Amino acid sequence: MTLFDSPSFAHHEGVHAFHDEKTGLKAIVAVHSTARGPAVGGTRMWNYATAAEALEDVLRLSKGMSYKNAIADLEMGGGKSVIIGDSRTQKTPELFEAFGRFLNGLGGNYYAAEDVGTSVEDIASARKVTPYVLGLKDGPEASGDPSPVTAEGVFRSNMVVARRLFGQNDMTGLTVAVQGVGHVGAYLCEKLHAAGAKLIITDVNQDNLKAVAEKTGAQIVAPEDIYAVQADIYAPCALGATLNPTTLGQLKVKAVCGAANNQLATPDIGDKLHEMGILYSPDYVVNGGGIINVASEMNARQNGTAYDPQWVEGKLSRLMETFEEILERAERENKPTYQIADAIAEERIKAAADKKAAALKA
Repeated sequence: MTLFDSPSFAHHEGVHAFHDEKTGLKAIVAVHSTARGPAVGGTRMWNYATAAEALEDVLRLSKGMSYKNAIADLEMGGGKSVIIGDSRTQKTPELFEAFGRFLNGLGGNYYAAEDVGTSVEDIASARKVTPYVLGLKDGPEASGDPSPVTAEGVFRSNMVVARRLFGQNDMTGLTVAVQGVGHVGAYLCEKLHAAGAKLIITDVNQDNLKAVAEKTGAQIVAPEDIYAVQADIYAPCALGATLNPTTLGQLKVKAVCGAANNQLATPDIGDKLHEMGILYSPDYVVNGGGIINVASEMNARQNGTAYDPQWVEGKLSRLMETFEEILERAERENKPTYQIADAIAEERIKAAADKKAAALKA
């Protein structure tokens, strides 16, 4: 199968492979859409088993960013980048500087930010050689680590679910199974605990598990056991595709509401969740807080102003309103929630593309 034949290609505008022999950099940048503005999305560093696996991941993530940015009503398109390698042993400032130089060649079509396996420090290394990065830690426009804002959006989404399904305005008496307690997952656990939730957690990182359990009193289970625990909400906050044919039958929850990208292994899993009566909270809606925070930096840079937390709060509040609209439409039309969210995002992207095409013709 060629790149263009892959179902994940999904009309990408560009896919770029970069290699720097000196630093060992092997990176792929996928630009799905620039209809709403420059493509923006994080840079994931992961020790992929094959280049084909890395390509599949970046294509899925890139398309997801187009939808995420559109649903959050941001003037940005969707893109993503992956670096093939072990982030614990192969990261160097020089590698990210090489990555930054390659970004220059894309001429501003794509802006990178941090993601799984990368940090604001890595982005700062790339910033030494390129303007095409966001999520900086220093300067008046800097938005810093987006993880707390991502976690805030996921927490608010859990509260929406709690009101809708359980008729309550806090998490008291509800059990949430959190898969992955890295930056976002750990922040989320603290917020859920403060709101009264009982937590069941898992992660491959034992230090993270211990730290979160000590703060929240969470019960720890093995990674393979998280799907079958008795809980009210399953919150996937690690890698994607954890909702798949193997895990689906194990779930004993009323809702899924977590931070991970691409939670559905295939779209039909969303249909099956709907049939099972499990409320699926579309991932790119729920986890949009981080990209809103990053967008505030681009907004400040374009306008010559400073980072504005009120701008972020306004966008995040509107995103939560959109989330509630999606849930209401899904119930009214008796359709899976992901179909409603996709339709809204696609309408917004198409409208922008049509407007851009008309302007070029004028």
